[in-house]
Amino acid sequence: MESNGPVMLQQDGGTAHLSNSHSPTPRYGSIVNSHSSLLPATVSPVRSYIAVAVLCYVNLLNYMDRYTIAGVLLNIQKFFDINDSTSGLLQTVFICSFIFLAPLFGYLGDRYNRKVIMIVGLCVWLVTTLSSSFVSESYFWFLVLMRALVGTGEASYSTIAPTIIGDLFTGGQRTIMIAAFYIFIPVGSGLGYITGSSIATLTGDWRWALRVNPILGVVGVVLLIFLCPNPPRGAAETNGEGIIEQSSYLEDIKYLLKNKSFVWSTMGVTAMAFLTGALAFWTPTFLSRAQVTQGIRPPCTQEPCDISDSYIFGGVTVVTGILGVCLGTTLSRCLRDKVPNVDPVICAVGMLGSAPCFFFAIFLASINIPGTYVFVFIGETLLSLNWPILADILLYVVVPTRRATAEALQIMVLHLLGDAGSPYLIGMISDAISTYNPETYEWKFRSLQYSFLLCPFVGVLGGLFFLMTSLYITQDRKAADSLAKGHPPPQRVESTMESNTGEAVVT
Repeated sequence: MESNGPVMLQQDGGTAHLSNSHSPTPRYGSIVNSHSSLLPATVSPVRSYIAVAVLCYVNLLNYMDRYTIAGVLLNIQKFFDINDSTSGLLQTVFICSFIFLAPLFGYLGDRYNRKVIMIVGLCVWLVTTLSSSFVSESYFWFLVLMRALVGTGEASYSTIAPTIIGDLFTGGQRTIMIAAFYIFIPVGSGLGYITGSSIATLTGDWRWALRVNPILGVVGVVLLIFLCPNPPRGAAETNGEGIIEQSSYLEDIKYLLKNKSFVWSTMGVTAMAFLTGALAFWTPTFLSRAQVTQGIRPPCTQEPCDISDSYIFGGVTVVTGILGVCLGTTLSRCLRDKVPNVDPVICAVGMLGSAPCFFFAIFLASINIPGTYVFVFIGETLLSLNWPILADILLYVVVPTRRATAEALQIMVLHLLGDAGSPYLIGMISDAISTYNPETYEWKFRSLQYSFLLCPFVGVLGGLFFLMTSLYITQDRKAADSLAKGHPPPQRVESTMESNTGEAVVT
């Protein structure tokens, strides 16, 4: 039965209701001219590409800042005279701000001006990062506090930026733009090691490494203000009309928890975050201790330490990131029409394939450093297959008006159970093992080596989670696409009957 106005859709348990436009209250999934829809119907292609370039630039700075600390970790340990578990705490408190603030930014991002939210968050990030660079030896707690507050800005950006790309592009173009955005995760991470260690070496003071990103970040804020649009939510799926909904935050959460593809992929990316968080934070230190054990270099007794492993590992991260993201995107685009559930399958292959590579790298480090880097290279390439695909999965299995909330919930879970605790957990296990023979440099290496064995196991677990995602993704993608276009999910449509209120009820 056809209505006389805009189609409005509401999900209520297992039932969807189609109503006429004269209904007094807009319902979920309504395609109407909201305030945001008073903007031009579509953003021009040129402006859309420029916006993605700006978002990519800020994402690069985001991940450079995140791993600058890891690039100068040896110097920080000597500067403050702290052990492994306390060092891991620096990354843990930084990630914890994501856990507490991501849900807030997700809620705001689905309801208010996303551009303004990002700009305010990034300004907080700039101030706190710069402030942390003025810490002295007796104020380690201040560095911990500032690293926690830095996550405020990054939580606002990481939650909202992908949803803007999702509203500027659709289909194959969206996949490419998301790949371009997420390629800067490994590239930025690698450059964080390189720039951090380079500046620390040139200046003789690791704190100068924390002052570069705020300078570059000011440029990013200016670019966001003048060059980044705030398109209507769902503009890509509705030819620029946009979608408005009136739903509570609890309804949003219930919707996401019933989305099996979202739940299983979130568990998979959480395992991936645990693995990458531990490896990213500890690998340069691990390789440095391995070379001390082999007699290749002397142990660091005073600052500045030899942080050449940060250069090498940073370079490996950049190259494997570009290679992995390009390969993952290509495989997804080429196989998606032939194999509808290929995206989570690629993610599963990446996780399951990386696990033995990291296992061999952990034990090879004690006898052969070049061989270790070979397995690290292969393992990181396989992990990098997943970055663009994971973001694309979230965008096409979740309706546009709940994407920021979905991003926020996924960020909260992956950090809470993933990389928020993994650096600290690895450091804590290492400290516990090292107590058996704390005086030898070889045992300091062995303790970190044995604690690293947790990572391959988590990698296998993540691969299994992605295989579970592949069982539901085709159905969930069709349901989200139908809802975005104002239609009930096709798999739920069984019969239509007329209610006594004049509404068409689809069951």
